[in-house]
Amino acid sequence: MNNFKTWLDATRPKTLPAAAAPVIMGSAMAFHDTLFHLPSALAALLGALFIQIGTNFANDYFDFKKGADTIDRLGPVRATSAGLIKPHTMKRAFIATFVLAFIIGLYLIYRGGWPILAIGLSSILFGVLYTGGPYPLGYNGLADIFVLIFFGPVAVGGTYFVQTMDINHVVLLAGLAPGLISTAILTANNLRDINTDAKAGKRTLAVRFGEGFAQKEYFFAIALACSLPLLLVYLTHENYFSTLALLAMIPAIPGVKLVFSNTRGTALNKVLADTGKVLFIYAVIFSLGWIA
Repeated sequence: MNNFKTWLDATRPKTLPAAAAPVIMGSAMAFHDTLFHLPSALAALLGALFIQIGTNFANDYFDFKKGADTIDRLGPVRATSAGLIKPHTMKRAFIATFVLAFIIGLYLIYRGGWPILAIGLSSILFGVLYTGGPYPLGYNGLADIFVLIFFGPVAVGGTYFVQTMDINHVVLLAGLAPGLISTAILTANNLRDINTDAKAGKRTLAVRFGEGFAQKEYFFAIALACSLPLLLVYLTHENYFSTLALLAMIPAIPGVKLVFSNTRGTALNKVLADTGKVLFIYAVIFSLGWIA
């Protein structure tokens, strides 16, 4: 049981709403257009979850190899650096998880063709390059862009496309919302780790531009995401109930206050978990409102 819990914790379950939320939204938008396809939606969800888990395993492995996870780490325990899982075992785990994601994706590729192949392969590639490779995204301030794009328009648009065989600007704009909230999760993580990242040579945007920038990035990412339904309703002249997603700002308020307070360190772990919940709440409310 201890071994099972170690692997479960290594998947970083609190990050998984970032993978599920855009699939829920893309499927809801396909349902609204009477083109919902359940097998594709389920395959997209499983594939997204496996890619997220594979990325988390890869981060665990590569951060250990680069010496980023030290005894000063403020976040949840990393299995490899803590000696709970051997490095070669974690490496095999992230490779196997990405292979499973690709196998699931074969059905989606059959449905959607080369665009889905490109999305799947690039998602896996950037999942590795997030902390791996000669120029890791997470170490050079590029992770925010990756998260915004791949957890946003790419994920929502890909989910919608594989069900409808079509894409439009409204779907892609809607996809910015989960991408922005996922970026807020990353920002809270980088704000928490700003000192240890600086020592490890991890030049996140928080390290590059300081705490004030990270605080503003967190707030504007949440605020813009919650405001997007207003733009979508203006463009479509329908789906008015989707604007109820603005209510996701309410559970986001404590996190915003904590980010702008002088509280730092492990206290920000709660902000990460709560922002993940905000993302899931947003996705559910938006989706129900879109199909109402």
